[in-house]
Amino acid sequence: MTHSTESIRNIALAGHAGVGKTTLFEALLVAGGVIQTPGTVERGNTVSDSDTQEKARVHSIDSCIAHLDHGDCHLNLIDTAGYADFRGATLASLSAVETVAVVVNAINGIEYGTRRMMMHAHKRGLARVLVINKIDYDGAKLAALVDALREEFGSECLPVNLPANRGNRVLDCFFHTEGATDFSSLAEAHQRILDQVVEVDESVMDRYLDAGEGALTPQQLHDAFEQCLREGHLVPICFVSARTGAGVAELLDVAARLLPNPGEGNPPPFARGDGTPLKISADPAAHVIADVFKIVNDPFVGKLGVFRVWQGTIRRDSQLLVDDGRKPFKVGHLFRLQGKTHVEIEAAIPGDIAAVAKVEEIHFDAVLHDSHDEDLITLAPLAFPSPMFGLALEPRHKGQEQKLSNALGRLAEEDPCFRVEHHKELNETVVRGLSDLHLKVMLERMRERYGVEVDSHPPRIAYRETIAGHAEGHHKHKKQTGGAGQFGEVFLRIEPLERGAGFEFVDAVKGGVIPGQFLPAIEKGVRQAMEHGAVAGYPLQDLRVTVYDGKYHPVDSKEVAFISAGKKAFLDAVGKAKPIVLEPIVNVEVAIPEHNVGDVTGGLAGKRARILGTDTQRGGELVIKAQAPLAELTDYPTELKSMTGGRGRYSLDLSHYEAVPPTVQKQLSEAWKPHAEED
Repeated sequence: MTHSTESIRNIALAGHAGVGKTTLFEALLVAGGVIQTPGTVERGNTVSDSDTQEKARVHSIDSCIAHLDHGDCHLNLIDTAGYADFRGATLASLSAVETVAVVVNAINGIEYGTRRMMMHAHKRGLARVLVINKIDYDGAKLAALVDALREEFGSECLPVNLPANRGNRVLDCFFHTEGATDFSSLAEAHQRILDQVVEVDESVMDRYLDAGEGALTPQQLHDAFEQCLREGHLVPICFVSARTGAGVAELLDVAARLLPNPGEGNPPPFARGDGTPLKISADPAAHVIADVFKIVNDPFVGKLGVFRVWQGTIRRDSQLLVDDGRKPFKVGHLFRLQGKTHVEIEAAIPGDIAAVAKVEEIHFDAVLHDSHDEDLITLAPLAFPSPMFGLALEPRHKGQEQKLSNALGRLAEEDPCFRVEHHKELNETVVRGLSDLHLKVMLERMRERYGVEVDSHPPRIAYRETIAGHAEGHHKHKKQTGGAGQFGEVFLRIEPLERGAGFEFVDAVKGGVIPGQFLPAIEKGVRQAMEHGAVAGYPLQDLRVTVYDGKYHPVDSKEVAFISAGKKAFLDAVGKAKPIVLEPIVNVEVAIPEHNVGDVTGGLAGKRARILGTDTQRGGELVIKAQAPLAELTDYPTELKSMTGGRGRYSLDLSHYEAVPPTVQKQLSEAWKPHAEED
C-alpha cells in the first residue's frame, strides 16, 4: 500500500452535458502522469468513454473511475454522464465520494444539469466545488458568471483561484495575494475567502482578529476550510481550460491541500437493522464495511462489483459477506480501476475504490462486510428518478426468450434506472428507462454484448384502479361434490384511502363467527381480486377492507372456500363503491430554445398538461415545468424533436396518480374483456 486514508481524495466530476467533464478528466490524468497525451471525445480515444455506444454518440453514458497521484495525495476520480437520460450511474457515483466537482461551461453558464447536480450533492451532504471550464474561449464573461453563481447558489460561492493572461494561466488566491488577474484581484479574493473560512471556528476567528492572518498555522487554515466544505459554508470556485491545461495543476493543488479526505467528510448515512444510525470510522483495523455503487458485466472478466471501502481493510483472500448472506465469498482477485483497465492490488483501505470479479450474489447497493455483526447494516439509498418511459419487447428470432431474459437481467444489474417488468396476463416483457434515448442505448448494448435483437412497441400504461365511495359486500361460497364440501361466507365493507396509502386489511370479526385461521385466506382472495382489477383490468389500490361478519362450517370450511368467498365479496362491494381508473401523472421538465415556447406549451396543453411555470436560462434556453398524464406522452420525443429541430430535451418523474376523465375510463372499460374465473 503506497498511500494512507488521510492522503486519499475522492472526487466526482459532474454537471451539464457538453461542459467538458471528460476532457477535464483526460487533462487531470495527463497532469498526474497516468497518460502521456490526452484523448478527445471526437476521436473516441479517451480513458473514460471506452464503450462503443459512447464513442458512437460522442458523449459519456456510464461513470468511469480512474486514479492518479499528486504529490503525497492519491486521487480517485469519477467521470459522470451529463445527460439526464443517464442519471442513474451519475447519482450512484455520489455514494462513493466526499466531494462533487460541478463543472460549468464558461460560455453557457448555469444550465439545467448544473442546478441538478448542486442540489443532489447538497442533499447528500457532500463537499461541492464549482469548476469553470473553457475560460480561454472567446465570449467567456467570467466575472459575470461568478456573480451569477453567487446569486444562484449563495454568497458562499467564492473563487480560490483566478484566471490570468486572458484565461491562459490560473493563479491561487487562497495562499497568495499578489499577481495580475483578468478580473478582481488576488488580494481581494484572498481576503473574501479568508473571512469566510475563519468565521466557522471561534478560536481561529479570535486568533485571526487578535494577531492577523500570520498567526494562523497552515493546519488551522486547512481544518477550518474543510469544516466550511462539510457544513456547506463554502463552495470554492476554480477556473480551468481543459483544452489547454491552464488551471489543471492548480485544481489538483486545491484537491490535495484543501478538499476533505475520507476521515473528514460528512459520515455516510449507514443504519442498523432497527433503523438507528450507525457511525462509520475510517479505521483500517476495524470490521470491514464497503458499499457497492457500480456493477459491470464485463465479457472477459465476468461480473464486476465496484465498491467504496468505508471501514476496515479488504485484502486479497479476505472472506466477505454480502448484506445478510449466510455464506461468505473469498476475494480471489482485488482490482483498482483505471478506466477499462483493471489493476490488481493486494489490499483496499478506508477511502479506496476497488472491485471484485465473478461474485454472482453481489448487486448494486450491496453492503460488503466481514462479520455477522454487520449483517443488517444498510446505506440510505439515493433518490433515483422513476423510469417512466417504457417499451414492450419481443425477441426478433424464435427461441431466444431465455436469452432475452438473461440479457435484460444483466443490463438491469448495471443501471438503477433501468427496470424490467414481466406482465403475466399479457405475456409481455416491458423495459422502463428515463427516456427513449436511454432505452435505445440499452437495447443497442444488448444486441452488441449478448447478440439479442428485439422488436418493440409501446406498452400498456400502468393504470391503477380505486374506489370513490363506501360499500358493503357479501358472498357465500358453497360447493358439495359428494364427499366433504366447501363452505365459507364473508361480509365485508370497503372504503377509500388517500392517494398513495396502498391497502389495509382489517379484522373486525367478533364472536368467532369466522375462525382466525381463515382470515389470511380471505385477505388472499381480496388481494387476488385487487391484482386483476374490477373496472378495466388494472390493479386496485388505496382502499381499506374490513371483514366484520360471516359463517363457517366445522367440517366443510376450508381455506380455498374462504379465498373464493373473500374474492367474490370484495368484487360485490367494489361494484357498488364507485370504482374509478387512475392514471400516472408525471412531472415534465422540457428544455427548449426560447423561440419555441409557444409551440411547446401549446402542444403540452393539448395533452391535458398543466403548465406550472417557466425558467429562463442563459444562452436563450427556457425550461418549462408541467404535469401531464403519462398516457399522453407516448410519442412526445418525436414531437419535441420536430418542434425544436432536435434541440429540445425533456425528463419525466412520477408525481402521483389521479382519476382519468370519464370518457377515457369508458374506453378502457369497454376495451377490457374480463374472463370469469371458474369456481
